Amino acid sequence: MVKVTYYLEVISSWCYWAEPAWAELKKRYAGGSVQFDWKIALMDETGLPVSREQCEWFYRRSGTIVRSPFMLNSGWYEQGVKQYAACNFVAEAAKDLGVVDDRVRLAIAEAALRHGKKVHACEAAVEIAAKAVNLDPVELKQKAQSAEIEQRCRATTAEFYSFQVTQRPTFVIQNEIGDRAILSGVWAAAPIAAVIDAQLGDEAAYKAWAVHVGSAPTN
Repeated sequence: MVKVTYYLEVISSWCYWAEPAWAELKKRYAGGSVQFDWKIALMDETGLPVSREQCEWFYRRSGTIVRSPFMLNSGWYEQGVKQYAACNFVAEAAKDLGVVDDRVRLAIAEAALRHGKKVHACEAAVEIAAKAVNLDPVELKQKAQSAEIEQRCRATTAEFYSFQVTQRPTFVIQNEIGDRAILSGVWAAAPIAAVIDAQLGDEAAYKAWAVHVGSAPTN
């Protein structure tokens, strides 16, 4: 078993561009040999644009790099907001209400980055999420505003920084024999798939070795 953990910020444009790769990888390895999970890695003000104009400059750059036929929408940007925690908390809270896949965070990202919807307030993010997956908005808001969800998101953000990376998306790929690779800032499927295949191959080799040779001597 190889585990792939995707560290993301819901409103990160590069995470948005990485979503097709994430979907492709989950489809490619749907047989069960690879486990996929995502965790929140909150951005602080050092990772956010300082103005809507700067945000649009970033979007022109990334959109050109990924060869997107459309430009992202900067309308979500709110001057003076130093962290968009609420929308991330909503995405995380949905897990506790049974929505453990990507739908809630994708709905929020789509509303913000494609349609310019303001998602910095919990109420706005809850409305988008609840409609997307048919959740009770009152229950979702209560869960999103709980200390438990904030602590979990802060903890996974600290975990993200423990890898000494700063770019979102970051993918941590690890197998059962202890191999670990960290791909930070990668948004395409091919390099991630190459690491997954290598780690699956190494696992298989270890199993073959165990069959033919057995356990290592203890003395």
